[in-house]
This record gives sequence, structure tokens and C-alpha cells, in this order.
Amino acid sequence: MGRHRAEQKLRSGCPVSLGLDIFGDKWTLLIVRDLMFNGKRHYREFLQSAEGISSNILADRLKLLLSEGIVTTADDPSHLQKVVYSLTEKGLALLPVLMQISAWSFEYRPVGQEYRNQPPLNLEQQMNELRRAHVPEETANS
Repeated sequence: MGRHRAEQKLRSGCPVSLGLDIFGDKWTLLIVRDLMFNGKRHYREFLQSAEGISSNILADRLKLLLSEGIVTTADDPSHLQKVVYSLTEKGLALLPVLMQISAWSFEYRPVGQEYRNQPPLNLEQQMNELRRAHVPEETANS
């Protein structure tokens, strides 16, 4: 995918279409999921996800998420050649979307047993935990 969707002409002003311009493939929300629920913050960690994303697709989707302001990067203080990916407030706003997709899947899809044993998430508590992990305090307080 040479050009990012953000650089392309919009198909329409329809809110569903606009969302699908960013999230209309299986990889983008899985990267957001890994940031939210699996504690992944580095490029190589995303490559190790069970779904098996390729490095070129991962690089493309991370560029898209960065250009859309859904994630941000910072230098990793423990390793000068690595960056740490974090969700922005715009990215954190996707938490209810992912929770609703999960709820739908529990109802209508064959969710694996390892996921069925997890306690239900509390939206407010999860949002607060994600904010502490991803959004610097000076940004959260402004």
C-alpha cells in the first residue's frame, strides 16, 4: 500500500465510510488491541502477535496510525535504537469500540476458551489504566 489512506481522496462524508478508511482491514485494530490489552509497545512485539502480521504490513499500519494521531512514538530510554509506541487520547477513545466488538464476538463467534475465563472489563477502570500507561501526565492534565 504505497499511499496512506489519509493522503487519498475521501470516498464520502459518511461516518461509517470514514472510519473504515482507517479501520477497514484486520490489522489496524489488532495493533490498537495489542497496545491496549497486551502491553505491546515495541515494533518486534507486534510482530509476535498470534495473527502473524508481516513486517511490511505492520510498518504501513503503524505509519497510518501515527499520521492519524491515534498513536505516538517516543525514544525508548532503555534502548537508544528503539521507539516506544503509545496510544493518544484519540487512540484511547477506541476502547469502547473494541469492547463492543468483543461483546459481539462473544455472542456470535467461536471465542477461544482462554478468553472466556477472563473477567469482564470495566470501561472506566480500563480507560484510567490505559491513560496512566500511555498518556504523559502533563498531556493528560492539560
